[in-house]
Amino acid sequence: MIHVERNFLELRDLKNLKVNLNKNVKFVIKKIKPDFQLNKFFYKQVGKKHRWIDRLSWTDEKWINYISNQNLETYVISENDKLAGFFELLFNPELRETEISYFGLLEEYIGKGIGGYALSIAIKKSFEKNIKRVWLHTCTLDHPNALKNYIARGMTVFKRENINILDS
Repeated sequence: MIHVERNFLELRDLKNLKVNLNKNVKFVIKKIKPDFQLNKFFYKQVGKKHRWIDRLSWTDEKWINYISNQNLETYVISENDKLAGFFELLFNPELRETEISYFGLLEEYIGKGIGGYALSIAIKKSFEKNIKRVWLHTCTLDHPNALKNYIARGMTVFKRENINILDS
């Protein structure tokens, strides 16, 4: 068994965002048209070191259904037309909130100053929908700096839980 701590974080007001707009970052972040292959690629590549396994068994049809959700937006982070990372924003109009459902960088781009910048953009894009809050969850299986990055952007923990998962 592996002991995992899961943290749920939120930001309820855009003015509390501590923006990281690193002037040296030469990355482009843009919303893409639904492309299940790209979401699937990032899920597998970013998630392989962090035990993202929930979607590994998904069929192409299930991926297509997921990315066809009109409330889901996928953004790709690139450098000189080379893929660097992604994030998914899942808008809930009834609750007026956005979940950053997935956020991550390909391994070769970690440590280059893009994480804080990309998260700042993800939060800003979330609030463009006139929401009351943006939220996400992370756990001790994610990159060691993930929780620090979320807190550094002004997000606060609103729930913690400890779970045990099978060691495979």
